[in-house]
Amino acid sequence: MSAHPADLPADEAYAEYADPPRSRMGVALLSLLGLMLATYLTLYKLGYIGELKCTTGGCEKVQTSEWAYFLGMPVAAWGVVGYLLLLGVSMLGLQPRWAGERWVALALFGLAAVGLAFSGYLTMLEARVIHAWCQWCVVSAVLMTLIFLLSIPGLRRAR
Repeated sequence: MSAHPADLPADEAYAEYADPPRSRMGVALLSLLGLMLATYLTLYKLGYIGELKCTTGGCEKVQTSEWAYFLGMPVAAWGVVGYLLLLGVSMLGLQPRWAGERWVALALFGLAAVGLAFSGYLTMLEARVIHAWCQWCVVSAVLMTLIFLLSIPGLRRAR
């Protein structure tokens, strides 16, 4: 069993954890893209952006439906929170000191699992209740699916 990086001299700690999982870099990049997308939708929902750019025609219907709020907050704002958490944990997990920490892998997996489940719920609402598709919501669901898939290898490494 290897020593904790904080217990090693700086050069040894860095050598052991200098190569964080590439999947974590992917999570950071996809989380940043998701954060930008969720911020765009939140700004629209809060009235800071006048027109929503959408090629499917369903974005407006989805964004103005009763389902566009969850626990009193715009769904897109929940996306901002979720993507910020994923970005923060993944960036922290890229630092040599934290790269090998088990809690980072577990946190990324847990956050991604919650995000995937919520995206699945929202996608079901679009299909079965709202009967409209928001292209940005679909892109967000794809991003969250990819983030979830990229979080899985970290679990194997965390054992």
